[in-house]
Amino acid sequence: MRINPNISIHKRIHHGGPFSITHPSSDILDFSSNISPMGTSSLVRKTIKNQLDTIQIYPDSESTQLRKNLQHYTKIPHSQIVVGNGATEIIYNFCQAFLSNKTSVLIPIPTFGEYESAAKLTGAKVLFFKTMNLEKDVNNFIPKLPSNGCVFICNPNNPTGNLISKKTLQKIIISANKKKTLVFIDECFIELVPDHDESIIKLIKKYNNLFVLRSLTKSFALAGLRIGYGIGSKQMISILNNIKIPWNVSGLAQQAASAALSHSFYLSKVKKIIKKESFHLINHISKLKGFQCTTTSTNFILIKTKMKSKILQKKLLKNKILIRDCSTIHGLNNNYIRIAVKTRKENEKLIKSLERL
Repeated sequence: MRINPNISIHKRIHHGGPFSITHPSSDILDFSSNISPMGTSSLVRKTIKNQLDTIQIYPDSESTQLRKNLQHYTKIPHSQIVVGNGATEIIYNFCQAFLSNKTSVLIPIPTFGEYESAAKLTGAKVLFFKTMNLEKDVNNFIPKLPSNGCVFICNPNNPTGNLISKKTLQKIIISANKKKTLVFIDECFIELVPDHDESIIKLIKKYNNLFVLRSLTKSFALAGLRIGYGIGSKQMISILNNIKIPWNVSGLAQQAASAALSHSFYLSKVKKIIKKESFHLINHISKLKGFQCTTTSTNFILIKTKMKSKILQKKLLKNKILIRDCSTIHGLNNNYIRIAVKTRKENEKLIKSLERL
């Protein structure tokens, strides 16, 4: 049997979530998944319940109504929107469509591991730029941009929580455009940033080399349904719509996503919780010996720990609390963990457990 050599050496990326551990349990308090602290809205739950009879029907393979709703939501024409079975599907389809073994890819690390994984599957040459704050290091980053290549940037960055300004991102996009290089901006956490709007989604109309990824998974707590979308030029989106598998997004996911988008007050409430609770968590955890919190702009916090991350994870699991061990994230070592920002009651349980260590 002949196997593509890129596939034979491919290694899957490890993520958080209750199924990332040996014995998953419904009573575990999950701080490893960066999901909206408010959980799934009552409107979305009601919609799913009312649409249960539709599971016997094949879904709309083009996600037509959802894309129209996303057009209203983003102010971008639906012909420039692709919908995916989670944002990760779109990352892999993007790489399959636009990268090859002749492409050089630049990725700032530490960051979300699927960019590297998806790029390497195509045989692309992956280059890394180590930084804990791309905003500060951008003048060293731009000269590293490849020609006729691609750059992946997560904003705000997972796992550091750093937010890059529109001005800085536009500087990168312009420099990349001159080198005929694609710029893939992952904005999956941008809607969970209180006080700032650094989205570059409007720049899609100006730069044909720009692609923006969004996720309803994080913003609206739809992780189990898998729903994301991407925005780019008409040509780019046409290609991505042509190569995606038929019926890639379930009917229930499409209905739930449309309902979530119509709930206009949900995100404003979520951002208020994130602002208040991230301050509360950092304020308390930073006072504990052996814990150093990174300033965050969104709904998760990267923490440098004196204790090894795997040991700390095991200790907290005894208290039914799951954190993200960041030793598997390229660019970090085994002295980093990541925690999601949750409700005050849940955050207090984590703080008390850390105090007892």
